[in-house]
Amino acid sequence: MGKVGRVLTVLLLALALPGTRATAGLAAAPGGAHTTARWSGSWEAAPSGTTAARPGAAIRNVVRLSVGGTAVRVRLSNRLGAEPLRLGAVTVALRRAQGPDAVPGSLRAVTFKGARTTTIPAGRDTVSDRVPLSVPDAAALLVTVYTPEDDGRATYHATALQTSYLAPEGAGHADDTSGSSYRTIIKSWYYVSGVDVLGRASGSVVAFGDSLTDGNGSTPDTDRRWPDRLAAGLLDRGLGVLNAGISGNRLLRDGTGPSALSRLDADALDRAGARILVVFEGINDIKGLPAANDPAAYADAYRTLVSRAHARGIRVVGVTLTPFRGYAAYTDGREDVRRRVNAFIRTGGAFDAVADADAAVRDPAEPTRILPSYDPGDHLHFTDAGMAVVARTVGKALGGLTPAGRG
Repeated sequence: MGKVGRVLTVLLLALALPGTRATAGLAAAPGGAHTTARWSGSWEAAPSGTTAARPGAAIRNVVRLSVGGTAVRVRLSNRLGAEPLRLGAVTVALRRAQGPDAVPGSLRAVTFKGARTTTIPAGRDTVSDRVPLSVPDAAALLVTVYTPEDDGRATYHATALQTSYLAPEGAGHADDTSGSSYRTIIKSWYYVSGVDVLGRASGSVVAFGDSLTDGNGSTPDTDRRWPDRLAAGLLDRGLGVLNAGISGNRLLRDGTGPSALSRLDADALDRAGARILVVFEGINDIKGLPAANDPAAYADAYRTLVSRAHARGIRVVGVTLTPFRGYAAYTDGREDVRRRVNAFIRTGGAFDAVADADAAVRDPAEPTRILPSYDPGDHLHFTDAGMAVVARTVGKALGGLTPAGRG
């Protein structure tokens, strides 16, 4: 058995670890499906900060699922808010074409313990009741949230790379199939932090990282982040992909959003059906201030992440940190830290598998730089082509699962 086959075997065994929450209700069926319907994460936006609230408005968030199902439930967040958040109405619908219109007949009211309204305490998240809406793989959804009052700063995900819409004075507009009232464009996701699906999904892969995972550098409104590309390759195995990337996030300390260690449970381990965690985080610690130049601190943090995931029956893939020469914060000293951290990721034995993104995207003629065709110009992030390469690299670490033309 080759190395790829051994990695795939390890990860598939992880889906069948006895006595863990990760295996509840699983019964194998042909084609990667399962005979027992179960909840699994299909889309995520990790809370990254707060912004001014839009009291009295309806916000129509556009989100794209990975794996489909026979019903959905919506995750909403006031995790970073300082005041209780009242939700006056929430709806979900299939998106029609490219604007804010819903597919006729698909709009559903979202309830919470049977009620259309609910209040989320400060610092908390909530999950809706089951919503009877069948959604196909890669479905585009409209998750509309109406907040009637000014409840303080809104928890949001800043870097959506997706156009969403707002209707002022939106009390009645949450139930609109037509998007004609949604004339204001917004570029962030407000309140919504996840969508779970009920059905054939065999679990989900959580992509856990910073702006490289969040999608900076990729083309907006095209779903070309590397987790999106990975999701396309995993559909035939019935696995969803959750993007838990936050631009500016750090491994060792709070930055944009809580640190990786602080948010691990809420953004990864507690997500429905989480089976595999892909960790691609640490470059913001290397290039940021105050200096984080001790590779042992990174090693300790990675071991902690892995230990906590293993305790929940979740396997972990480590992704090597990619080059950044040419970026304003680059120094030779920081490059040395990156190389030493990567040596640990590759050979330290902490991870169940390693995806060598560094080797995949670096310029062979100058390995401290990203290959020009993968560099959007800032020498740190990735173009659409670079994102596709990272997705294929992670896919290989998961067992060579991405067939030709799917990456």
